[in-house]
Amino acid sequence: IAQGRLEEAAAGYRKALTIKPDYVEAHSNLGTVLIAQGRLEEAAAGYRKALAIKPDFAEAHNNLGNVLIEQGRLEEAAAGYRKALAIKPDFVEAHSNLLFCLNYFPSISRKDIYNESLKWDHQHAKKIPRKEPVYANKKEKERKLRIGYVSPDFRNHSVHYFFEPLLKTHNKENVEVYCYSNVMAPDNVTERLTKESDNWLSIIGKNDEDVAEQISRDGIDILVDLAGHTAKNRLLVFAYKPAPIQVTWLGYSNTTGMSAIDYRFTDEVADPIGEADNLHSEELIRLESGFLCYSGDESSPEISALPCLERGHITFGSFNNLTKTTPEVVKLWSDILRAAPNSHLLLKSKQLMDEGMRERYQGMFEKEGISGDRVELFSRFPKKEDHLRFYSKIDIGLDPFPYNGTATTFEALWMGIPVITLEGDRHAARVGTSIMTHLNLPQFIADTKENYIKKAVELAGDRKRLAVYRKDLRSILQSSKSCDEHHFAKKIETAFREMWRTWCQSDPVFPVTVSEEDESPLESTISPKLSSPANNAINGLKQSGLRS
Repeated sequence: IAQGRLEEAAAGYRKALTIKPDYVEAHSNLGTVLIAQGRLEEAAAGYRKALAIKPDFAEAHNNLGNVLIEQGRLEEAAAGYRKALAIKPDFVEAHSNLLFCLNYFPSISRKDIYNESLKWDHQHAKKIPRKEPVYANKKEKERKLRIGYVSPDFRNHSVHYFFEPLLKTHNKENVEVYCYSNVMAPDNVTERLTKESDNWLSIIGKNDEDVAEQISRDGIDILVDLAGHTAKNRLLVFAYKPAPIQVTWLGYSNTTGMSAIDYRFTDEVADPIGEADNLHSEELIRLESGFLCYSGDESSPEISALPCLERGHITFGSFNNLTKTTPEVVKLWSDILRAAPNSHLLLKSKQLMDEGMRERYQGMFEKEGISGDRVELFSRFPKKEDHLRFYSKIDIGLDPFPYNGTATTFEALWMGIPVITLEGDRHAARVGTSIMTHLNLPQFIADTKENYIKKAVELAGDRKRLAVYRKDLRSILQSSKSCDEHHFAKKIETAFREMWRTWCQSDPVFPVTVSEEDESPLESTISPKLSSPANNAINGLKQSGLRS
């Protein structure tokens, strides 16, 4: 499996099962292979066979949860993860999977997810026996800093679209970069990132304590997690507190819940000042020009003409992970299709490789009164250029909720597709709003479901405006700070420097505000931490130019 030889792996497990039909681990491992092949119904059947043989097989409950979340069966997935934890309370991966799953639910409150995050920390991270760390890092405020990044996604994954621009443009006079890679199957993206990094270390197969000791020996000043509670994360490395300052950013849309992680990068749109601060275990660092920097591919295909001109009808579309297309999203998109006569909806996602998934989603739209011929379903393309070229089939993008797109939204805009987003009440549901705000495209932001429908339908009826967007959106991105990697690197390095100065002063943790007026990454904008209401008021004055 690790080598990507999936057919051979499947054949091996099937052979084992012909010899020993009750070989529970073989049933479970075969399910893992089938997930990787996109054969979700078969994978679920494999895990259920394993559980029929061994009902207390925690790993199979967890893995079945992984299939169910891919199928968009969120309630069942969460139940699977909880069952795994009931059997094996220290099953850290299942607990992270549960947290990740909860972010898709429109009905679960931010407070509930926060409390579950704190529970994760108490149940796993805080149980690690460790002494109070003693750091050999020299407390010199202006010296070159050693920054460590930890991720399983230094590969062809959406994270690299936002991490690679930063890695390429870090100022080598200010920082030395260490990348701790938890990538099982390196690819061409891994190769590029390796060349850009000052120091590259694979941590595959190494236990958390050994990795933490390596980070400590490397003298890392600031350690950055890029995964949060997503798959193959190494959060327990951070539990050892191997670096004096620890940060989380990018890969996960919520708090880690960890007392060992000091800061989280975000912005005032994605996490408005106030309640968000009370629902994070980390101190929120709000970057005024946004917490994302996208690197568009200059070798991308040419932007096509509007497909409606040839097809004779408007095509809405989404290339997001299909799990984000919940029944609530299906209902709202069906309302749009009803309000825009003869319009179509095109969905493209890896899960649609599975025939059962195609039938399930066609059925969901038919239940809403949308005939099957108006919903077009496609699976993933192996080549990136084919994937980008397929945006030529879409006139208008629709952002899912409450879990918005990120890389997919930037990609669509890059290919000339306007994307309508619904402003929600939490980070995952406000990323689209953050993107559009920082690109100065407020016309794509809806504050209610009714306005979401209205904006989509009105845009569908204005082909002249669609043609202008088709022509101009890529240049809007290219000229924006959201695609200015040098500007973004400077902001991140300014924040790192402020964190470092704070630690060197050995004072209580201070809030960090990185503003557009900062002229140098060495200029401090820290003010002492105040009580929560006063602190929020000061930040509000400093960042009053942002949409809240």
